[in-house]
Amino acid sequence: MSLPPPPVLEHCYRHPDRETGRRCTRCGKPACGDCLVQVSVGSQCVDCIKAARPDVKTRAKFWNARQPTLVTYSLIAINIVVYLWTISADQKHDGPIPHGDYTLAIAKPFIQDGQYYRLVSSGFLHFGLFHIGMNMLLLFQLGQLLEPAIGRVRFGLLYFAALLAGSLGALMTQPNGLTGGASGAVFGLMAAAAIGMHRRGVNVFRTGIGTILVLNLVITFTIPGISIGGHLGGAIAGAICGFVILAPRHAALPVWASYATPIAIAVVSVMASIAIAG
Repeated sequence: MSLPPPPVLEHCYRHPDRETGRRCTRCGKPACGDCLVQVSVGSQCVDCIKAARPDVKTRAKFWNARQPTLVTYSLIAINIVVYLWTISADQKHDGPIPHGDYTLAIAKPFIQDGQYYRLVSSGFLHFGLFHIGMNMLLLFQLGQLLEPAIGRVRFGLLYFAALLAGSLGALMTQPNGLTGGASGAVFGLMAAAAIGMHRRGVNVFRTGIGTILVLNLVITFTIPGISIGGHLGGAIAGAICGFVILAPRHAALPVWASYATPIAIAVVSVMASIAIAG
């Protein structure tokens, strides 16, 4: 009696020299173990896995949706990079004033000279590890609270409105002093959060925000060398923005006002800073 012929094995569609008895459960092509990926039902070849992946635009959209505090992290990263740059620049420069501080800080003579970029750059300048450490810690905490609630665009507008208002306050109170730091912007975030809670009927002074705000105000007025004008300018701008952006539903303002308010404060702050310096 003759024996039946042995079964003929197929070859992997990507590796013709490899015999296989398996197939992709999606397209049916024969594939070896290296070319199959286990899925919820069966195994699929690498081409089917690749074809099933969302396109770049969709993946970017999904990634974007998983980053609720992207602006906060970006601002922290920029501050850290600028701080590292100032350290490097200071080590390469000999002089009575650190090169990084002199390059980025705000003072009336610089604005008179047309160096308007300092109204923003001074908000990313820090004088020492403790200075940047405290500001970034507060920015991280406040960003976790505010950015998911009001959205990236309005959070960014709020931040820079407070930063520019802080620069204005610094020019008003210490026109000839070298001033820098994210404190004005951070004070603005604190004030906005406090006003938003108050408008919703929350006793701010029974929350961590109220405690931090009061503590920082005490430090502002008691420790020498701190820009009182920068802190107060940022806080006032943040309070105004918070009143509009974080209004409760029963007293909500038009949506456009939540964007227009920080923009208007930023523009007025820049114009007033230039006028004061002139």
